[in-house]
Amino acid sequence: MRKKVVAGIDIGGMNTRIGLVDETGEVLTDSNIATNQYPTSEEFVSAIYNSIELLLKNPDMPLSELIGIGIGAPCANYHTGSIEGAANLPWQYVALSSMLGEQFPGVPIKVTNDANAVAIAEMIYGDAKDLKDFVVITLGTGLGSGIVANGELIYGHDGFAGEVGHITAVPGGRQCNCGRCGCLETYVSATGIKRTVFELLANSTKESVLRNTSFNELTAKDIHVAALNGDSVAIRAFEITGEILGRSLADVVAFTSPSVIFIFGGLAEAKDMILKPARENMEKYLVGCYKNKVQLKPSALGNKDAGIAGGAALIWRDFV
Repeated sequence: MRKKVVAGIDIGGMNTRIGLVDETGEVLTDSNIATNQYPTSEEFVSAIYNSIELLLKNPDMPLSELIGIGIGAPCANYHTGSIEGAANLPWQYVALSSMLGEQFPGVPIKVTNDANAVAIAEMIYGDAKDLKDFVVITLGTGLGSGIVANGELIYGHDGFAGEVGHITAVPGGRQCNCGRCGCLETYVSATGIKRTVFELLANSTKESVLRNTSFNELTAKDIHVAALNGDSVAIRAFEITGEILGRSLADVVAFTSPSVIFIFGGLAEAKDMILKPARENMEKYLVGCYKNKVQLKPSALGNKDAGIAGGAALIWRDFV
């Protein structure tokens, strides 16, 4: 008997991960391609198709029946199945569902914002199984968000609701890839914390191991490791990042009133290093009626597979 699987795809600014996922959310096999190595969206979609085909033919896998493809991507529109105007991707527009549909005729294909995909994974596989109102914040190259109200993802009339990463955190602040200035993701993201580190280094003479690394080579993990080892610049960078995140989350609470806000992604691995200042500042700026009611905690989903499982959950939620 052939095992039913869904291809889950997690498209990020740097890498795209593709996996075959069963109904429990387990990623049976997966592969990885570099998102920005493809000059055209056609070449990128072709690479996704080839990766899925190779995974289906994996000799270590049982015979599998592909019953659907679920994709999470920045600025992905659930209604149109397209990526439209993503600030951190090489192409402005990608008709994902129609292009892949030509390669996999008859196979259902669903597309949503990458943070929405993680929110769906939280609902099906994670700590949000019994929650009706929650928010997922994803901290990667940029900042994404998935908002669930009354048990339903909020998409908005045009499919683009929930771009918390592009609320103005600092008026007239840092230039964002979207073309505006001061967006939250320019401060709270893997890229944002790197920019904070370099501002701190430029404005002080404090010793720091981070001075030995160029901006392009520096990673959020490097900053985390330095902070764990007591580097004062790295520690302060996390404090600033958490402060700005918490202040903005107070605004998010005001218009969504969630019971829990889950933080997902590489920066969430720093745990209290970022969550403690975020929690303190969220409570500080909350309107009185919301105080001490909202939990802020890291996602229990494993960072490695959650994006893939979340994409696949777009399909599996119709079956389970």
